[in-house]
Amino acid sequence: MGSVPHGLRRRELLGALAAAGLLGAVPWPAHSAPGTLIENVSRLYPVRVARVVVPTQVQEVVQAVQHWPGAVAVGGGRYSMGGQVGVEGGLHIDMRRMNALVWLDAPARTVRVQAGMRWRDLQDHLDPHDLAVRTMQSYANFTVGSVSVNVHGRYVGHGPISASVRALQIVLASGEVREASRQQHPDLFRAALGGYGGLGVITEVELDLDPNTAMERSVAQVALDDYPGFFAAKVRANTRAVMHNADLLPPHFDRATAVTWATTDKPVTMPDRLVPRGQRYDLDKTVIWALTELPGGHQLQHKVVRPALLRGQPVVWRNREASLDAASLEPASRAQSTYVLQEYFVPVARFAAFTRGLARILQQHGAQVLNISVRHAPLDPDAVMAWAREEVFSWVLYYKQGTSPEACAAVGLWTRALIDLALEHGGTYYLPYQRHATQAQFAAAYPQADRFRATKAVWDPQGRMRNMLWAQYLWSVAGSTGAQASATRLRPSALAR
Repeated sequence: MGSVPHGLRRRELLGALAAAGLLGAVPWPAHSAPGTLIENVSRLYPVRVARVVVPTQVQEVVQAVQHWPGAVAVGGGRYSMGGQVGVEGGLHIDMRRMNALVWLDAPARTVRVQAGMRWRDLQDHLDPHDLAVRTMQSYANFTVGSVSVNVHGRYVGHGPISASVRALQIVLASGEVREASRQQHPDLFRAALGGYGGLGVITEVELDLDPNTAMERSVAQVALDDYPGFFAAKVRANTRAVMHNADLLPPHFDRATAVTWATTDKPVTMPDRLVPRGQRYDLDKTVIWALTELPGGHQLQHKVVRPALLRGQPVVWRNREASLDAASLEPASRAQSTYVLQEYFVPVARFAAFTRGLARILQQHGAQVLNISVRHAPLDPDAVMAWAREEVFSWVLYYKQGTSPEACAAVGLWTRALIDLALEHGGTYYLPYQRHATQAQFAAAYPQADRFRATKAVWDPQGRMRNMLWAQYLWSVAGSTGAQASATRLRPSALAR
């Protein structure tokens, strides 16, 4: 690829390879037509849409969907990294001003909010009542609408957020407003959890809550082969354990630093009940830059950074540890390079074998991985597009890459190798990230996609609710209605129009 000259010829060649499924999607707009460019946090895969609406109440969403004749996509915090929040030439519904508290029942530990509310704002409502979000991401900047990604965090025994969702309010492509739960329209409920906006616009979410408790941190160094047994005995069997992850560090990723937060009766050592808003995080950003740019970055992380971060046994409020700010990870610029994530899920019995294979692939390709965070999830009985179809560990890769087409193509090579590795070990990969997977890899990783297509044919027979993720992989259904819905698939090029 290095011999291909710069300019149009290179773009055409990479685009042709992507269309053939050899490079995944190319992260630039397909054309420069007028419209609004919708970007995500990584600045990769921008999507040019025809119109943006910013509703504040459900009736405005209804009107926007009813009055728009074409494709509709939904976005919140815009942390998904592969065009999941937009569709070329379509309508983009920006949910971030739909952020109101609908009601809070503190004694019953339940809450209902508009889907554009950020977790950090919800924590402001909950903390005075000594309540906490039961399951969410590790950082609080995301919106509650991330139930559509079926997110998870470090919560022991909880798995994805689907288990804590009681009900959803959804605006369908027809403009109808439906309430969906395990009892009411359960097929819509289960497909919308982790459905990436493919069934409708989630406008309200009802959640179970937990008490806000004091937690103490403990850290253990565990050999790779011993980690599954350590987790089963010391974490999963520990009734006080609330949060847990294990860090694997470059370049060898051959030892787990296990970090567990467990409830305690000890007094807190950090008095802030929530992470203060608006901090600069200059030191954090400098450290991240040094780990990837300075010689000896790996040694710096092993010998200085990690020991400093994990020193002692602090006691903090659960809400404080759950209100971390993603601004601490934001680089000074994303113009030439960017920091991104990807994630894999593999059955617990394959932990060591998968980790060794992953390390080998990353080393072969010279991937600039700063850290791999291992989490755990039990089987997910709810979501149609579940990524935990049995008990799994997850590997969250945090890495740096260039933003040029060549750099994106290089990441695509080792990403597809990791997807193949996960499939070989009976696992899958997570969909909110870059669209490097081939059609065949998506089909193998998510065999339940046919069930999702059938549900979509019932609730969105014209295939209007879509984004660039579904345009590439789902091949949505059209021309069918009701229970007799056909599984006829459109070509990806037709779906993307």
